[in-house]
Amino acid sequence: MEIRLDRRGSQIAVVTIDNQPRLNAMTRDMLADLGRLWDELERDPCRCIVLTGAGARAFTVGADVSGDLSAGLESARVVNHALLKNDAYAKPIVAAVNGDCVGGGLELMLSTDIRAAAPNARFGLPEVKWSIYPFGGSTTKLVRQIGYVHAMDLLLTGRLIDAEAAVRLGLVNRVVPADRLMSWAIETAELIAANSPSAVQAVKRQVSATSAEHGLSREALEQELGDAVRASPHFAEGIAAFREKRKPRYE
Repeated sequence: MEIRLDRRGSQIAVVTIDNQPRLNAMTRDMLADLGRLWDELERDPCRCIVLTGAGARAFTVGADVSGDLSAGLESARVVNHALLKNDAYAKPIVAAVNGDCVGGGLELMLSTDIRAAAPNARFGLPEVKWSIYPFGGSTTKLVRQIGYVHAMDLLLTGRLIDAEAAVRLGLVNRVVPADRLMSWAIETAELIAANSPSAVQAVKRQVSATSAEHGLSREALEQELGDAVRASPHFAEGIAAFREKRKPRYE
């Protein structure tokens, strides 16, 4: 289980989420490592970041629900920073979505700038199925990125959509064959890196700052709503059903 950093020359950093037995789900330690890596790359001379998952099955399915489920202010801070939920981040990020992009994985993808998916990739926010509140930014970012009705469809039904549907909704830019996905991502990163880093990072910082300000204005409500869901009897049933691989029984 690791967050891996590789280099493609001096200008491109490749970040890989690797926990393949659990579909690249991220433990709290991995989330903390990812947050620290974002800080490191913000100061780094690299000009573009490529984000992907290890293997062919998943980009990431977000937080590891089998682990620590605490959601206090400090835990929320770690998760929020890992997902770049409210960060005015300057470095452009290209997402190579190599497989399932679900829950917190989709919320992490919403913080990237240009995205392609392999044909087998699926996208969704199934949190409400398991009585989990989607803390990672989808309740604000998804509406702005794909529109109200499409966002609410994903948020309220918990259904998964395929890569072609994700393109039609504007959730990703294109579908790319799996064996070409990383080549596409590196080529796209090289195009970005060839431009003025001052101009590119100024554009990225302004766009992400606008998003961050909107998110921060709702952060207190986000915590309140999430705490209320966790305090409900449905939460224990939802988590138990998820771990036991059965359908929840909500009374």
